[in-house]
Amino acid sequence: MKVLVTGADGYIGAVLAPSLLERGYEVTGLDCGYYRNGWLYNDGRAWPPIVTRDVRRIEESDLEGYDAVVHLAELSNDPLGAHDPRTTFDINHRGSVELARKAKRAGVARFVYTSSCSVYGAAEDGETRTELSTPAPQTAYAKCKVMVEREVLPLADASFAPVFLRNATAFGASPRMRFDIVLNNLCGLAWTTRKIAMTSDGTPWRPLVHVEDICQAIILCLEAPREAICGEIFNVGSDEQNYRIREIAEIVGRVFPGCQISFGPHGGDNRSYRVSFAKIRERLPGFRCQWSAERGARQLYDVFARIALSPEVFLYRAFTRLQQLKHLLATRQIDEDFYFCWPRSGEA
Repeated sequence: MKVLVTGADGYIGAVLAPSLLERGYEVTGLDCGYYRNGWLYNDGRAWPPIVTRDVRRIEESDLEGYDAVVHLAELSNDPLGAHDPRTTFDINHRGSVELARKAKRAGVARFVYTSSCSVYGAAEDGETRTELSTPAPQTAYAKCKVMVEREVLPLADASFAPVFLRNATAFGASPRMRFDIVLNNLCGLAWTTRKIAMTSDGTPWRPLVHVEDICQAIILCLEAPREAICGEIFNVGSDEQNYRIREIAEIVGRVFPGCQISFGPHGGDNRSYRVSFAKIRERLPGFRCQWSAERGARQLYDVFARIALSPEVFLYRAFTRLQQLKHLLATRQIDEDFYFCWPRSGEA
């Protein structure tokens, strides 16, 4: 199978693309390169060729000959969406829908879209959310996910099979590391400061899933019978990994010796949701999460020890999506629409 992976230079893509190569896929990566100078460690795995291009500038002809597109390339996480909702909607909503339409016209058979459990937003009734639950997105990032699902789903037909993976909050090691997601961030704080000072009481619920388990779900969607995945939405994670934020902090505290944990008052963030992952277990029988939060925290402890992670590296802007994009804007490497605009020779 010939597969195009958008966002191949990102946190998930840096794990997924080598995994696909190792399974015998013919892989091409595509990435605009926002985060390329954020490289935490070298895992020695083979990488596919990477085309440097903004997903909004992909042409239909660029997609011809591919059997599948795995679409990861969006502005990622809620603070970034809040910083610039307009550009978030341009890339994450319009860019993703147009990519799917072009893929269909180009004859691509499968389109794997990485959505998010954040679409469930504020589940104030405390009930566990399933794929049939009404979304309640609280942020521009989550609203875009819902809009893409709703607009790409009707494209499904006998020749085009889109599938939507609502991933739980990711964690775990990747060469293209992110320290702006909850477990990874808490592990970095525990290693570099020996303190986890929560600004809230940690009562909101979050489901977690390891980056390698996300990759497992994507691969299964590429390999499953078409009728098992066409037009389907799957929550990606495991029921056992619905945690309160304070539980995640306590797990990290147990893994990182001598780490002090403190909690603050009840915060203003009303995002709290527990999620059922029964459907993916039933419809994709090969899927089982291999990683718990504790195992993932131990993996990060081992990585930090091996590379001697310093506070400076932990805080480096390229490992935090919002800080990196603010830097690119401030240094005029990208314009207000987030297109690269490096001046030509002789320009001021």
